Amino acid sequence: MKKNFILLATPAILLFACNSSTKKSEATGDLSDPIAEHIDSSFTPGQNFFLFANNNWFKQNPIPSSEKSNGIFRTIQDTINESIRKICESSVANTQLKKGSNKQKIGDFYFAGMDTVSIEKAGYSGLNDEFIKIDAVKNIPELLGAVAHLQTLEVSSMFSFGIAPDEKNSAKNAVYIAQGNLGLPERDYYFNTDPRTSEIRIAYAKHIKSMFQLIGTDEKTSSANSESIIKLETAIAKASRKMEDLRDPYKNYNKMSISEVNKLTPSIQWSEIMTSLGLKNVDTIIVGQPEFFTALETNLKITTIADWKLYLKWTLLNNYADCLNKKIEDEHFYFYSTVLEGVKEQKIRLKKIVESTDDALGELIGQVYVEEYLPMGTKEKLLEIGNNIRDVYADHIKALDWMTDATKQKALSKLSKINMKVGYPDKWKDMSNLEIDRSSYVQNTINVSKWEYNFMINKYGKPVDRNEWNMSPQTYNAYYSPTNNEIVVPACNIIVPGFEGRMPDDAVLYGIVGGSTFGHEITHGFDDQGSLYDEQGNLKDWWTKEDREKFVVKTKLIVQQFNDYTVLDNMHVKGENSQGENIADLGGVIMGYEAFKKTKQGQSTEKMHGYTPAQRYFLSYAYAWMVNRTDASLAKQIMSDVHSPAEFRINGPLSDIDEFYHAFNITKGDAMYRDENIRVKIW
Repeated sequence: MKKNFILLATPAILLFACNSSTKKSEATGDLSDPIAEHIDSSFTPGQNFFLFANNNWFKQNPIPSSEKSNGIFRTIQDTINESIRKICESSVANTQLKKGSNKQKIGDFYFAGMDTVSIEKAGYSGLNDEFIKIDAVKNIPELLGAVAHLQTLEVSSMFSFGIAPDEKNSAKNAVYIAQGNLGLPERDYYFNTDPRTSEIRIAYAKHIKSMFQLIGTDEKTSSANSESIIKLETAIAKASRKMEDLRDPYKNYNKMSISEVNKLTPSIQWSEIMTSLGLKNVDTIIVGQPEFFTALETNLKITTIADWKLYLKWTLLNNYADCLNKKIEDEHFYFYSTVLEGVKEQKIRLKKIVESTDDALGELIGQVYVEEYLPMGTKEKLLEIGNNIRDVYADHIKALDWMTDATKQKALSKLSKINMKVGYPDKWKDMSNLEIDRSSYVQNTINVSKWEYNFMINKYGKPVDRNEWNMSPQTYNAYYSPTNNEIVVPACNIIVPGFEGRMPDDAVLYGIVGGSTFGHEITHGFDDQGSLYDEQGNLKDWWTKEDREKFVVKTKLIVQQFNDYTVLDNMHVKGENSQGENIADLGGVIMGYEAFKKTKQGQSTEKMHGYTPAQRYFLSYAYAWMVNRTDASLAKQIMSDVHSPAEFRINGPLSDIDEFYHAFNITKGDAMYRDENIRVKIW
């Protein structure tokens, strides 16, 4: 296995190999270089840097019919999934595994998911007991009991619920309730009148009808059920805040006593709800959107119990549809993947169950992955890059011309206290009481949901565990937690496709691992939301009034910049929704570049594959977001995602950076050119 890794510089680390083999140029015998090979010179850097840097790869690698996108993320995920597949299949084949061991659970979950004969035979019967419980509901108290029960299966109906650090006392876990989840991706899907969204609503109504028919309801009743559910979800959506209104942590933090929450919803006795949810002695609740719960009280009074029961059955069925028989699975796929994402066909079963096993048991797979597939030194190399980025960040904060010394000192203190959790956790979660066997795929999935719910519930009344990870080491992603003031960078973020058998140069490492990962995540601690939390992770204003006002002026500039970007002819990026990610991208690429300049390659003038060190860094940053999506997936991203499309995660921040202009001689008249007075400069 380990021959698939390559040795990096001291401290020792090995990079994961990808599916393609290392190639040599026939003309020169030199090793191929993905950075140069992906360039499409029919574009100029100043015309569209995203396409200049990546379009040759897009031409050679169209989006597969089973995917919503293609690019670096898909390439890396395929590599990771190949390792996970081997873990799953070897676990299935090992007949000597001890009951309750990690590999037993992995193997049995995977086996049950691949056992299509048993899944077809079971149909939707795995949910029958839950349907019976819902059918037995006769009044509002019983309805609320059913809602609470579904929460324990991680089915969010009526309202959202969770245990998380108190944002104003981050050492303590608190109870949160908020507006509920919807069947469509975001509230605006229920109200926008453009043709694309209107067609999606029509398709959604047909989808609900089809799903009820597939569980034995006649066509006329199924059609009526769909109408009732759409009507209720529309009422829930109407009471929900828009995405941009969810960005203000202060407005979405409303700590109330139980009696105060009861006044919002006289029909709901929250002490009883908390008991049903498995909590005792709850005296306060943090309410995200009080007006939502006022509207919920109204909806409880004007909506029939019968319609609420339909809604609960729908949310349950929708949540577990992927685990049921093929007709239900296919119908679920058609709406949520084909209609919403433009995916033409499902992945082969093996690939799908590899991913679902990892989704369900990522903590267990991660332990095997680290033990058998991850070489020594990963943590050390990631920390080396991360600390270099942090050092540069400190230099930038000290040199800011718009921030006073009083706020700078607090910013530097917060920066120094950011906890970098990299590679994999020192302590794994205890999943010993999770029951997994080969008899039922849907029951295994339900068991995982129950375990995850109980794990969350058990946090209440206990101090926040700041050592906990919320991503597995094989997850190609990263995150910043404002309440913990930490960044988490899983081990597989070191993967760089196309550099099999050799070490990537520093321009590549700092463009991808440095800028788009560490720099990006650290900047989240200082974006429009993260900057509202202090060094201990508490929602607390640590800025001077004047500095905050200057910061807001700068963030408004980046909002306007991204509002002006057009997607699919007439859709615009939502600058308000995406500003946190856009600020993080801008800060990340700058910090990555400054850290790169301190390396030997960054200080030289020697070209590599025809490009200067500075040019190669920016090309590598573009490689980090080399992603092409279907039109439907792009439209959904604009509607419901806080991340801008990949094209603007490259072109947006780079068009604000003077060093990029110098590196590629971007001049007035180029599409990428922005006047100096409107180039956004924050951190």
